[in-house]
Amino acid sequence: MSHNFKLLSVKDVDAIIPLMQKFTEEKFTDEVLRSRFTEMFTQNYECAGIFDKNKLIGICGMWFCTRHYSGKSVEVDHVYIDEKHRSKGLGDLFFKWIYECVKTKGCEEIELNTYVTNHPSHKFYYNQGFKIYGYHFAKKL
Repeated sequence: MSHNFKLLSVKDVDAIIPLMQKFTEEKFTDEVLRSRFTEMFTQNYECAGIFDKNKLIGICGMWFCTRHYSGKSVEVDHVYIDEKHRSKGLGDLFFKWIYECVKTKGCEEIELNTYVTNHPSHKFYYNQGFKIYGYHFAKKL
């Protein structure tokens, strides 16, 4: 397999944007995403990438913090693998790599949110050993 995984940096924002445009239901301009990702990289945020040869085909954002109920933790965010590369075991390999990566940073727990309508992701995360503990609420201001 010619896939590899690595941490991305703010220099990779222009490669991240096309995948985010496919991921998000609400569409944002490239300029908005560029600005937001550039700022995110300054806020305890890292982004992991999957490469097929030298082409970025998948991403996973990671937010690091310490929580009273879990200790040092990471919340994975906007996990996306290009459709042409799905159902080939790449998600399992990516998450195995992510688990090892965040353990080296001292994380004790990994959390995530997923859209309630994204049933394939629910099955994937159940198979990864995740459990549902609550609902995520949001309010636009």
